[in-house]
Amino acid sequence: MFGKRHRNSEKKDNPAVTHMVPNNQITLLQNGEAYFQALETALDRAMHDIYLETYIFEDDGTGRRIAEALRRAAVRGVKTHLLIDGFGSIGLPKSMADGLEAAGVMVLKFRPKTSPWTLRRRRLRRLHRKIMVVDRKIAFVGGININDGMDSLGQPSMRFDYAVSVQGPLVKAIHDSARRVWSRVAWTRLRPGRVWDNARYTPSTEPAGLMQAAFLVRNNIRNRRDIEGAYLQAIEQAQREIILANAYFLPGLNFRHALVAAAGRGVRVVLLLQGKMDHPLLHYASHALYRSFLDAGIEIYEYYKSLLHAKVAVIDGHWATVGSSNLDPFSLLLSLEANVVIDDEGFAKELKFSLEQAMEAGSQRIGENNWRMQTIGQRLASWLSYGGVRFMIGIAGYAPGKLPGRAVPMDHSA
Repeated sequence: MFGKRHRNSEKKDNPAVTHMVPNNQITLLQNGEAYFQALETALDRAMHDIYLETYIFEDDGTGRRIAEALRRAAVRGVKTHLLIDGFGSIGLPKSMADGLEAAGVMVLKFRPKTSPWTLRRRRLRRLHRKIMVVDRKIAFVGGININDGMDSLGQPSMRFDYAVSVQGPLVKAIHDSARRVWSRVAWTRLRPGRVWDNARYTPSTEPAGLMQAAFLVRNNIRNRRDIEGAYLQAIEQAQREIILANAYFLPGLNFRHALVAAAGRGVRVVLLLQGKMDHPLLHYASHALYRSFLDAGIEIYEYYKSLLHAKVAVIDGHWATVGSSNLDPFSLLLSLEANVVIDDEGFAKELKFSLEQAMEAGSQRIGENNWRMQTIGQRLASWLSYGGVRFMIGIAGYAPGKLPGRAVPMDHSA
């Protein structure tokens, strides 16, 4: 297994070690339809406490559905915590938040101050995690926000995305992380009364299945590179196949070298990337990397059926990850992120099958001919966008020469 092998050959430039926890049951949830039904069911069964973190919480059909489930839980006495990002959820009406508060839901915003005229590093550090923990018995981790998730480019297609439900000993790590972030934000917002002491009610560590899994976070304290390190660990040890699906793909130099090296030793490397342009800067910037990947024999597919919002991978038919972290500088260097890594052949097979269906039915492969047909204007847009991302990260406090490589150490704020 990747985690065990890495512990015997740890590299100084890749400090992350994936500590796998046994005896879990991990269930793959594809797209919002499956995810929101599972969330609502868990919320309605809650008896003790709920921690829900999300980047986007919208006042639409899905947002109101989950808000009502949170309200029902709070009314029956469940200690209910909702943490949203100040930028991602900037459109959430105050009346909706006030209504939840009136029902007993505790609502906090992560860095509520936003400014379109400021690129200070603190403003670019966002809560991008999507986590829910209920009664310390079941947790959800993934890339799906609390909104309808429909194609914002005019088509009524749900975004292509994943999450997982987790039962078993790993839930404790997820709960502890959610509680730490909530407590830190509560103290920062001068709301210490919202930090609950639930020491008498401890998370269950009873076995729930046979799967080995790890919970990984990226923050600005001690876990700056854990998610990236887990990817690198698995890529460097891959022997047969690497499939990555990522909405916003602009990885660092070490990551790119690892993919090219894997292809060079005969590993099939497949990238499933965003085909539709919802964020032009990142869309064109990622295209600046296509030439080197194609030259290395890496397969690139662009997904067009709907917006691709997934952040997942399958390697060698047994290692898989699902979470919130894109492979771009904003996720790898700035935001709070969370992924689950699963070492299980059955889970990996299910996720791989889903990705292969997406490539077959909703994607277009980018070949040498496609790439050579690019206009000068398209190539110029790619390199200008790549330079624009470098500039933004430089303003955030990271040396441009390090993008998209290692971060220059910064302060320890969340």
